[in-house]
Amino acid sequence: MLYAIIGFIFGFSIPYTARRFAKFMPATLAYALYRIFTPNKRVSRQKRLSNAKYIKLRNRYFMRSLGWGITSSAILLLNYLSSPFEASWFSFFIIILLMLMEIDNRIMYLPDILTSPLLISGFTYASFSGFLLGDTVQLSVINSSLGAIFGYTIPVIASLLLIKKYPNNFGGGDIKILAGIGAWLGLTNIPFVILLSCPIFAINCYIKKQKQGAFGPSIVISSLIILFSLRY
Repeated sequence: MLYAIIGFIFGFSIPYTARRFAKFMPATLAYALYRIFTPNKRVSRQKRLSNAKYIKLRNRYFMRSLGWGITSSAILLLNYLSSPFEASWFSFFIIILLMLMEIDNRIMYLPDILTSPLLISGFTYASFSGFLLGDTVQLSVINSSLGAIFGYTIPVIASLLLIKKYPNNFGGGDIKILAGIGAWLGLTNIPFVILLSCPIFAINCYIKKQKQGAFGPSIVISSLIILFSLRY
């Protein structure tokens, strides 16, 4: 129940956080932290309520936040039920992925302020999981490192091969998020994440009737599918 509540709170804040990122990205780490926790100058309540566009936008954001809250709550609860022993670790992983998904979908940008902690926390989890799961730390860390390297190099190679025909096929953020996911899921699972994300992206483009778009959401969805397929 606790994970469901935590998931709802974080999920409810995701649209607001994405909106904040959209206002100042790209930015340095220091400036990003400053802008996240520093609110803009507020307009008086009377002026806001008299603006029909503001009310419509507020209602839309509330419904979007509610949807994200329910979705995040369900995913974190499922994460706990599938593996209570590792629930805390992977809850952090899932929350960052969901936030990156919304931000990339909104502004087509995956900020380093989130992708870098994703990579670092993946290595940290690998270091501790060696003790927790009874495996040697060396093997666990090597698997995480190789997963991060694979997640980084394969998109780079694909970009070099396709750059003439598709110059924007992989962005720097896509490569970094795949490296972070590789650090979490390891060498054996990151290829499946990459392969699965391609048809998901194609389906998403077909539904939206567009030829290109943000690739990050497809990576996140495929990562969650692979993660939970390993648990059940």
